[in-house]
Amino acid sequence: MPTVLVVDDSVVDLRLVGGVIERETELKVQFAGNGVEALDRMAEGVPDLVLTDLIMPEMDGLELVEAVRSRFPLVPVIVMTSMGNEEVAIQALRAGAASYVPKRLITRDLPEAIQKVLAAATHRRSQSRLMCCIARAEYEFQLENDASLFPPLIAYLQEAVGQMGLSDEVDRMRVGVALEEALVNAMYHGNLEVDSSLKEKSDHAYHALVQERRQQSPYRDRRVCVEARFTRSRASFTIRDEGKGFDPNALPDPTDPANLEKASGRGVLLMRTFMDEITYNDRGNAVTLTKYCGDAAG
Repeated sequence: MPTVLVVDDSVVDLRLVGGVIERETELKVQFAGNGVEALDRMAEGVPDLVLTDLIMPEMDGLELVEAVRSRFPLVPVIVMTSMGNEEVAIQALRAGAASYVPKRLITRDLPEAIQKVLAAATHRRSQSRLMCCIARAEYEFQLENDASLFPPLIAYLQEAVGQMGLSDEVDRMRVGVALEEALVNAMYHGNLEVDSSLKEKSDHAYHALVQERRQQSPYRDRRVCVEARFTRSRASFTIRDEGKGFDPNALPDPTDPANLEKASGRGVLLMRTFMDEITYNDRGNAVTLTKYCGDAAG
């Protein structure tokens, strides 16, 4: 039987909410008087849903939402709101709460809110289990020369890295940084043929030339190709542009202190530092970034 943990410092409200849940749903109800007590209960046994008041001693509802999202990301939280704490409720939703129910409408609205949130959570858990069954995945993207496409693509690939269980949150962030550097190089320096040395002289002139070439042929017709391959042991990303290419051996040594402040050196340094392996093709218009997992990382 699914379990809901109700968190409130008011004994009267605990009884009211617990009664509604037991009468209108088939959930088992557990209780906690504040956020600290709730986390202790969750450490003993993880519930399917947390329903919490916002204003409580020791640890309030907003802090509890943040803690549950961090420690138990698959457990949804519904917050109960009272007149006067609407702003806190909005903060809780932004922090990761799945829904909210006004306390004065508990009897009417709570059962439906629980049903909807549990249905969504069940789907998410099932999807998470399914993702753990993936043995191999491949993606290919063809991007026009528009840097606004980079953030959603990077977020998508970071999510795929996480679903495959390849790295922790810090490594996923580093993969994102490395991918951004590779994408920027492919578009600006590869397809648009704007040299990084211009940026060192004049940032305005650099971006002006970028905008100009985005409208000119042949630059505007070129695409950035991104190929991503995932297995249980590694993730590899190949970013290819349609420019003239370059000699990878001519790149300045990014570890040389004299090159650390150069625009061309920073990106290469970040890619080499954050990824386990980085290789270029002979033409120099494609780079492959690889991140290994577990024993393969050694």
